[in-house]
Amino acid sequence: MRVLLIEDDPLLGDGVKVALQRQGYVVDWFCRGREGLAALTNETFSALILDLGLPDIDGLEVLKRVRIQSRLPVLILTARDAVDDRIRGLDAGADDYVLKPFDLQELLARLRVITRRATGHAASKLQLGELLIDDASHRVCWRGQDIKLGRREYALLLELAYHPDKVLSRPRLESLLYGWGEEVESNALEVHVHHLRKKLDKRLIVTVRGIGYRLDSQAT
Repeated sequence: MRVLLIEDDPLLGDGVKVALQRQGYVVDWFCRGREGLAALTNETFSALILDLGLPDIDGLEVLKRVRIQSRLPVLILTARDAVDDRIRGLDAGADDYVLKPFDLQELLARLRVITRRATGHAASKLQLGELLIDDASHRVCWRGQDIKLGRREYALLLELAYHPDKVLSRPRLESLLYGWGEEVESNALEVHVHHLRKKLDKRLIVTVRGIGYRLDSQAT
């Protein structure tokens, strides 16, 4: 999954980015609200982690502008612990809050929750036939066997599994797997799909020529 992080504190922003990357997320980090808004108009993200105290534009204003054009899950980071501040953020469209200072494991857990809810899956475990994905532990089980996947293979499988039998376009999938500044080989997506088919079942992921890929729930 690809996450947009808007946080102006360099130490905190770097710490959150590193923690997310260790969990397999692709992270695009910006220190200013307007830069983050510009990124949203050009790229596809699975969630937004948003600081309220930004140097150029208040985080609540960023949130309001995001909500005009998107239902993207939004997790707010803030040192504003007054109840009225939290109410304003929730009324503006935030999905959840994390108060500074916070534990990174709590942030990761809350991020998983809001991204699952956005796909209509409240539980951490996703079961499709003989395919089991536990997003809390990044565990994949196929026909009773644990399968070891690379971080992009896992992210690709999870995205397809959240939308079974739906064709997901190549640009959308590439955008979720790679961040800004990362070089993407022309056949990179095909390579990840090939590895998943080899590790799971060649019938599981169907190529829709000229469009993208879909996970065939009948093959699970």
